[in-house]
Amino acid sequence: MTACAIEPSATGEDDGMPEAGCTITADGAYAARLALDDGSWFPERWTLDGPEPYAVPLPGNQPEEPGTEVQPMGDGRVLIHRAVDGRHAFALLYPTGPGTGELPLGAVECPEPATRLRLLPPAPGGVYAYALAVGSWSTAVWLVAGGAFGPEQLAEIPGRCSGGVWLDRAGRMLALDREVSGHTKAIAVDLGRGGEVSPLLQIAPGSDDRLLLADRDSGLLLIGSDAPSPGQERLGWGVLGSTLPVRFPECLRVPDRTVTPFAIQPGQVLTPEHCAVALRVDGEFGSWVAMWRPSERRVHHLPTPEGWLAGAGVWREDGVLRLPYATQEVPCGVAGLVEPTGREWSELSASAGASEPETAQPEAGEPGAESREPEASEPVVPRPVPLREAPLGRLVTK
Repeated sequence: MTACAIEPSATGEDDGMPEAGCTITADGAYAARLALDDGSWFPERWTLDGPEPYAVPLPGNQPEEPGTEVQPMGDGRVLIHRAVDGRHAFALLYPTGPGTGELPLGAVECPEPATRLRLLPPAPGGVYAYALAVGSWSTAVWLVAGGAFGPEQLAEIPGRCSGGVWLDRAGRMLALDREVSGHTKAIAVDLGRGGEVSPLLQIAPGSDDRLLLADRDSGLLLIGSDAPSPGQERLGWGVLGSTLPVRFPECLRVPDRTVTPFAIQPGQVLTPEHCAVALRVDGEFGSWVAMWRPSERRVHHLPTPEGWLAGAGVWREDGVLRLPYATQEVPCGVAGLVEPTGREWSELSASAGASEPETAQPEAGEPGAESREPEASEPVVPRPVPLREAPLGRLVTK
């Protein structure tokens, strides 16, 4: 069992209300991050859904540790997770005129040194917040904000889990990547049924299959697996509930670069293959954004705004990708990127060719370049076992 015990809030109160990067709420309204000023770290909340983005600093009585986690809630408060010597304390921060109000929520004690506890990504709705405590032999899912009596353990799962992707808009179905017997497979955890576990990805018996991202409207899944290339993880896609196999497009293989999906365009309920996907590309000279759709055989590599909080961004239904950034001149900014159309991309390429010598053309995988998938058929593997019997089925009909 994961050795974690509850320590009640010092006040006994209930909140009473339903790294250099930042975390954004599921609806894109708020963001939170640790900001640095004169060598001291402090929480900062960003409001993103107004006419202009703005930041509200939420400093405490003393600077925060660099590893402190912060997460925005749907009502604008910020959850903070402070860890000291196996004790994990949670509180809600909010602005109070010139100062910062703090509502303690309680703490989780993890005396087992090997146990690691971290916040899960923001849940849909923004009312509840969850954490994952990974022990030597099992993993616990904790409700750490939004409950009536402080932190509450909701599930205990055999094996060591990582990741964390929400599969439905109710915040009930959680996907985790569980390591058992040397292999990692994505599972679905039903928090409405006491943590009932069902398999989610099982592409090949000996493969490592992780769920990286999911769209709750269309069921589009972004998957990392070494099934097509043992020993090397490939980026692929599938659809929850589909009988088609997972596909691993060749255009998503960028040599000497790490490609990580971080946002999916919502609103494409019946056409998951047309969802735009935002990719973070990390290379020797920094990070940038790429855009891709499963229905296309190409990836657009685009320059990003200076000071981009790498890996953070949210799609709007109209196709605009919003990227938060911070610089000395603009401490709280949001840039909008739009995927080039076929004609726009041809014009961009022609313009670059007319003004630059051939040797200066961007290579595949560099900002401003385009990666094309060859016409040859892409490798396919047996479909993920549960994608044909998706655990979301019983929730969608309610």
